[in-house]
Amino acid sequence: MSNLKATKRENSTSGSNNKLRADGFIPAVLYGGKDPNQNISISKKDISTIINSDTFLSKVLEIDIDGKKEKVLPRDVAFHVVSEEPIHIDFMRIISGKKIILEIPVKFINHPDSPGLKRGGVLNIVRRKVELRCPGENIPNEIIVDLTGTDIGTSIKISSVKLPENVVPTITDRDFVVATVAAPTIIKEPEKPAEEAAAEGAEGEPPAEGAESAPKEGEAAKKDDKTKEATADKKTEDKKSAEKKPAEKK
Repeated sequence: MSNLKATKRENSTSGSNNKLRADGFIPAVLYGGKDPNQNISISKKDISTIINSDTFLSKVLEIDIDGKKEKVLPRDVAFHVVSEEPIHIDFMRIISGKKIILEIPVKFINHPDSPGLKRGGVLNIVRRKVELRCPGENIPNEIIVDLTGTDIGTSIKISSVKLPENVVPTITDRDFVVATVAAPTIIKEPEKPAEEAAAEGAEGEPPAEGAESAPKEGEAAKKDDKTKEATADKKTEDKKSAEKKPAEKK
């Protein structure tokens, strides 16, 4: 549990709040329970380490206001539209015995002890936060899900998650899934035998440089026909030349 020192704000005008911010403080209000609302301020430096965490709005804090300590929950944070710096925080008093509804983050542990993840499975997170109804004195910081022994195809339901005493989900009509261990998204093709791969490689290889590829049946026939035609044409030309040539005088 984080402890924060707070100071009462007697003046809540916009001018005084801007001065507080300039001095490194964040204006805040504390409400809830039988006590009246109280204007306070918190050091930005003291709260900066936790205000940007995912668990801030479900984290129990102890605020010390001039020596009086109170357990509170941050319920809302206002940020500056340009600088994105926190400019105001609402805190709610935690009243013992009163039930509070909160979204509690889920934390997964023991990934190396999951046979499914070891074999390449994927943790598919369905709910990163679960809404719970908690007693004010027993608010968990997180929900722990142990992945030990989970295999591919395992569905982790809320009934299998150990929750603190008197802490229950707000969804009560079904046993909902928090996460699953799914099969790998990329499936490798089985390797082909070496002989088959070699045969495929040989079929697809281009002829070596300088080598003539064997003619196909139709191409060979056409080549022979052209050779015969060329020979016949040559003989015809030789015959015509002989007829035109005059006889030699004796």
